[in-house]
Amino acid sequence: MIIVLFGQPNSGKSTIANELISDHIGLINIDGDKMRELFSNKDYSREGRIKNLNRASDIAVFLDNLGDDVVLSLVYPYKESRDYLNSLCKDVKWIHLTYEGARGRENYHVSDFDVPGEDENVLNINTSKSSVTDCLHEIKKYAKLLS
Repeated sequence: MIIVLFGQPNSGKSTIANELISDHIGLINIDGDKMRELFSNKDYSREGRIKNLNRASDIAVFLDNLGDDVVLSLVYPYKESRDYLNSLCKDVKWIHLTYEGARGRENYHVSDFDVPGEDENVLNINTSKSSVTDCLHEIKKYAKLLS
């Protein structure tokens, strides 16, 4: 299974991913910031973002095929990239994180972010209105990680 936490910068992707993997031994996290460091990708154009996202998708599917469960915590702003991952793996759980107000990284927001539509099977969570614990419970229920 692949769980994708996606949304604008500072929406809580890395925080929630870290809590999720600390609760579940064996989950592997692929974080967008760490991916950019690893591959030295500083191209924030649409094409650069899609290339980075597709690379992360390919790695996640590779790990999934080995039997590992993966958490991707990346912006995934484009439906095209989300569709790419869905075409590679049928067991993807999409969680779109949003927030209200300022958190300090709004200048890094993707201006042409494709907000998920009703045609995408996505759990939407506003992290301004839910604690990390509540977010984790909702995600675990959605991804069927509750014991």
